[in-house]
Amino acid sequence: MTTSAVTAGKSEALERYEAVIGIEIHCQLKTASKMFCGCSTEIDGAAPNSHCCPVCLGLPGVLPTINKAAVEWVIATGFAIEATVASTTRWDRKNYFYPDLPKGYQISQYQLPLAADGRLSFDTSEGPFTVRVRRAHLEEDTGRLIHAELEGRRVSLIDFNRSGMPLMEIVTEPDIRTAEQARRYAEELRLLMKTIGASDAEMENGQMRVEANVSLRPRGRDAFGTRIEVKNMNSMRAVERAIDHEIERQAAVIDGGGTIRMETRGWDEGSQSTYHMRPKEEENDYRYFPEPDLPPLITSPEWLAEIKARLPELPATRRTRYMESLGLSSYDAGVLVNDAIASSVFEGVLHAEPTLPAKTVANWVTGEVLRLVKGAGGTLDAVQIAMLIRLASDGDLSGTNAKEVLAEHLASGAAVAAIVEARGFRQISDIEALGSAIDKVLAANPAAVADYRAGTVAVVGFLVGQVMKATRGQANAAMVQAALRERLDKPDKTD
Repeated sequence: MTTSAVTAGKSEALERYEAVIGIEIHCQLKTASKMFCGCSTEIDGAAPNSHCCPVCLGLPGVLPTINKAAVEWVIATGFAIEATVASTTRWDRKNYFYPDLPKGYQISQYQLPLAADGRLSFDTSEGPFTVRVRRAHLEEDTGRLIHAELEGRRVSLIDFNRSGMPLMEIVTEPDIRTAEQARRYAEELRLLMKTIGASDAEMENGQMRVEANVSLRPRGRDAFGTRIEVKNMNSMRAVERAIDHEIERQAAVIDGGGTIRMETRGWDEGSQSTYHMRPKEEENDYRYFPEPDLPPLITSPEWLAEIKARLPELPATRRTRYMESLGLSSYDAGVLVNDAIASSVFEGVLHAEPTLPAKTVANWVTGEVLRLVKGAGGTLDAVQIAMLIRLASDGDLSGTNAKEVLAEHLASGAAVAAIVEARGFRQISDIEALGSAIDKVLAANPAAVADYRAGTVAVVGFLVGQVMKATRGQANAAMVQAALRERLDKPDKTD
């Protein structure tokens, strides 16, 4: 089935059916050690099974110990999503058998999660949208299965380095109705995790895993349809595409008289389609019961207040401040807040030069600064960038030369003033000093002068360019254009 067929089918399907979507997201938390043992979480690039111990391997007779930092990250997330943080919680055993789960159960939370009844708001193409968050709780990660070919045989290998890593699971209510809303929710949650420091939340590294429960119901009907769990979506774009495809697939099954059966399906990026993985378990299949090796966890008011006080300015608050206090558009505010580097430089420049127009700073930061930094790297100094923008805004440095100075500053770390001085880039804004260059350009281009006076006014752009070239880009372009028009509009004058 082609992507175009999915897109066309999706629009038709949503005319007849309403999608009901809930999202489950697992975020790997930023801690030095694993959830219930002292093994290091620095497993990227490590040899398989080199970061393991009897606890995270689930060997008989071992006892888990709670990672306080992981608990604090979930509490901080609870406050960030306006959830109720539990005063008392407990741990539960989630029982299931799979090769990457050495104990045969996972230590998780079921009846008493750390945070519950939250919400997250974000913008979509159809306007603001809010999703209710049912719960955010802690659990340990499983190992990792690697399917490979070894000596001509298909084999499955197990790496237990990931086993026991601290995971936060965040589960929404089934409030989402479109694939775009699902993607925007996941993007906003990822930004929130990065902002508060709970997780790097990089999907390509497995630090954030998004799963969607998708069902359809005829429009106007209240009862939910049979839900399908969709997994293996390794990018935000894949989240949207997979849900769009699943909506269209389910609609086709129902329209053809078939029955939707609860199952887990994977997303195949190559074929742009979902595929059957396994039947979906019900909650009672996991046979939850209280974890006997861990005591209940009590959160004191003082501890909660301390965690809440450490929260930084949240993305939604910052976007609102940029729009209401600084006058930025929703688009500019979104671009700045969604990029940690851009937001940091923007704030630093305004702190160094508070009289600079916020829109001017935003244009520079989201444009040339980010382009250069992401293209070739470099050292960012907000004070120096503020000086550069000030020179360009005051007309002391042309736009072209300002970009050259910025590129050299980022590459070498040299001060902006030193680069301007060394390269002779100080903009010429003295009309008398510009007069000689203008006279020479007019004398050298009589055909262009004649064209202008014959009505081809656009040729003035060419003449401005010639003056800029003659002055090595140092001339004030606006002043040059005004002076050229003044002279050219006097046809009786000998040029």
